[in-house]
Amino acid sequence: MIVTRNLLWLALGLAILIALPLVVKSSFAVDIFIRILLFSFIGVAWNLMGGYAKQLSLGHAAYFGLGAYTSTILQIDFGVSPWIGMVAGGVVAMLASLPIGWLCFRLRGPYFTIATIATAQALMLIFLKFRDFAWGAEGTTIPNLGSAPLMMQFEGKAAYYYVVLGLLVSGLTITWLIERSWMGYYLVAIGEDEDAAEAIGVNAPRIKRDIYMISSFLTALAGTFYTQYIYFIDPATAFSFNISIEAALVSIVGGIGTLWGPVIGTVLLETTSALLQSWLGGSVGGIQLTVYSLILMAIILWRPTGLIGVATEAYRRFASRRPARA
Repeated sequence: MIVTRNLLWLALGLAILIALPLVVKSSFAVDIFIRILLFSFIGVAWNLMGGYAKQLSLGHAAYFGLGAYTSTILQIDFGVSPWIGMVAGGVVAMLASLPIGWLCFRLRGPYFTIATIATAQALMLIFLKFRDFAWGAEGTTIPNLGSAPLMMQFEGKAAYYYVVLGLLVSGLTITWLIERSWMGYYLVAIGEDEDAAEAIGVNAPRIKRDIYMISSFLTALAGTFYTQYIYFIDPATAFSFNISIEAALVSIVGGIGTLWGPVIGTVLLETTSALLQSWLGGSVGGIQLTVYSLILMAIILWRPTGLIGVATEAYRRFASRRPARA
């Protein structure tokens, strides 16, 4: 009964999301929805590593940028469709995660976090120097072909909305499958106590390597989509530290190590950001970061489990009162 009810709610939510661009005609509103879905997807990808395994990576911009540059180079220099380049970028990110993970996983705690930040910044500096190969600091624009669905270019924003919605559904499905597999249990064990997990036979280095590859692959898909959406790429955008921070922030606010936590966190933060920009514009400098900081501090001090923990507690209280009323 409970499973059937959850499936009905899920089907209803998906139907609403599919119908949303058909009802909402404002390009500004659709753009906000796209950003919410995109950063939800990035948060879901980060949550596999930073949430379930509790390996606080702040260098996922490295894989975002690798995916973006791989698909863009293939498109501009070789005429390869971004649909193919998206998968190729994911593969490149997976391969890059092997040596990066091999080096970073030797460290723990804040040292691991610092190492991942340094990796992303190093890649950004490398692409700044590759002027002949990757256009250097100036970057480049994506050739506008008009309506070319095979090249991931569309006239309206609704099509981009459905593409990123498909990415988010795929990311949530992968997370759901991992969460209920033996890998999911191993990840939780590693996140709680890595030494204890290894003591009972969990191969922690292999599990972290595998989940890092999956997380980097998904993050690279987001990089390709974002580049195609804004029609521009440069190292400062592709390897932006803000991407890594945003991925971690939405997961922490929503609830790390949970399926829907990154989605809930993104809805709150991106909606807040959009409202502040529309109300205040650029008149008050730093207001967005200030609000983000206040929300993060409130969540950490009040409910460390995130907003998903608040929702779960409210649902349990509601469910416990129903028999009493009957």
